[in-house]
Amino acid sequence: MLILLPPSEGKTPAAKGSAVDWESLSFPELNSYRTKVLDALGLVSAHEDALALLGVGASLKDDVERNTRLHAEPAAPAHQVYSGVLYDALGYKSLTAAQRRKAVESILVVSALWGAIGFGDRVPAYRLSMGTALPDVGRLASFWKPQLAQALASRVEGELLVDCRSSTYAAAWAPPAAQTVSVNVFSESNGKRTVVSHFAKHTRGELARHLLSRRGKVPGTPEQLLKAASEMWTAELAEGTARKPHTLSIILPN
Repeated sequence: MLILLPPSEGKTPAAKGSAVDWESLSFPELNSYRTKVLDALGLVSAHEDALALLGVGASLKDDVERNTRLHAEPAAPAHQVYSGVLYDALGYKSLTAAQRRKAVESILVVSALWGAIGFGDRVPAYRLSMGTALPDVGRLASFWKPQLAQALASRVEGELLVDCRSSTYAAAWAPPAAQTVSVNVFSESNGKRTVVSHFAKHTRGELARHLLSRRGKVPGTPEQLLKAASEMWTAELAEGTARKPHTLSIILPN
């Protein structure tokens, strides 16, 4: 089983430490593409209109300024750098040692800057969304799509993929549909269901934690994933097609 996560919008910079070691990152064959994105990001971030070009507000000025020196910024494991609702709900720090090892082995983060990285890969904090277009790179989801398809093919072979990414990050890579389960979260009141956003992130983080910490066999099929999710929530599974992944719907009471 592999759990696919988006990065968090907010990130926690490492206070000290060495810079990113490119060769130690998962999928080093992506490094030339990572360098291209990082260099383009640095140029945009140094522009006088950087905040507007990156689509962020004035409160993120320091984050954008940090983008100009990412080659030298201290790096930390992804599970420390990524923060926010989903990652708080996952709660890596409070997992047992065995569960932490399982998290590092089982979680892949699809990133606008790095393409895809492992949960234990050391990276600096940065500010960049997959929905951004950069000079000489273009729209990042389109840029990464062919690269990730090639780089991740052997890693995901034979694995059940639990896709907890948002639609923005799902656009960067379409994993094999037959072995993928997308996770949706709904709120239900008086028989009517509505899509939730904040609680979707939280629930996806809780699902990832549950899959890492529960006893028993790791889910290897969509049906086994449904059974595991049903230990915590009301859940339903919609079968996929040759091109469309299965869908796990978690239903939250309103």
